[in-house]
Formats: sequence, structure tokens, C-alpha cells
Amino acid sequence: MLDLSRASRRALREKRTVAVMVRMYCRAKHGTKKHLCEHCRRLVEYANKRVDKCPFIERKPTCAKCTVHCFEKSKREEIRHVMRHSGPRMLLRHPLLAIFHAADGRRKAAPAAHRSHSR
Repeated sequence: MLDLSRASRRALREKRTVAVMVRMYCRAKHGTKKHLCEHCRRLVEYANKRVDKCPFIERKPTCAKCTVHCFEKSKREEIRHVMRHSGPRMLLRHPLLAIFHAADGRRKAAPAAHRSHSR
């Protein structure tokens, strides 16, 4: 059996949550069925790269509540837009991911003095 660290499990869940939210958004707004449109696919890839580089993944809150914003401003606005659409729908379509995401949002961010963040 594959034994993943807590940080690895957290990163996988974070990536899955973003992918599900973007998929829901893309279906509703861009009319896609099986695959994401090119723009949404690139947004998921960008988010995955940011999660891969996050040094706080194990104990961090959701990205919106993190004191270090590693998304460039335009991408942060895009993901907010996606989450405003998908967030309310997550509880019905993906209840466990929604509950975990809500719990992550309640976490306290680590003090900025202990951070060394690389883009």
C-alpha cells in the first residue's frame, strides 16, 4: 500500500478540490462535457504548480486565507470567480471535499516570521 505523508495527502486533496471546482464551472459556463476547455485546463495546471510549491501545505488554511498569496493577481481573481460559482454547489455534488475545504478555511495561518516562500 502506498504510504503518503500528511503533506502529500493534503496537496492531493487540494488539487482535487480545485480540479472539481473548475470542472463544475467549465461545464456550467463554457458548456463542456467530458474535458475542460483550454483556458480552464491551464488554470488547473497553474493551481497545481502553486500547490506543488507551497511550503505550508500540511498546515495551511485555504489559499484565500493564507497570508502568502502565491497566485499572480489575475489568476487569483480567476480562481475566486470559479469558487464563487462552484463553492455553493460543492456541498451537494461533492460533500466530503466541501467539508474538508470548509475545515481548511478555519485553520489559522502560520506566523509570517516563520515563512520562507519561493515562487
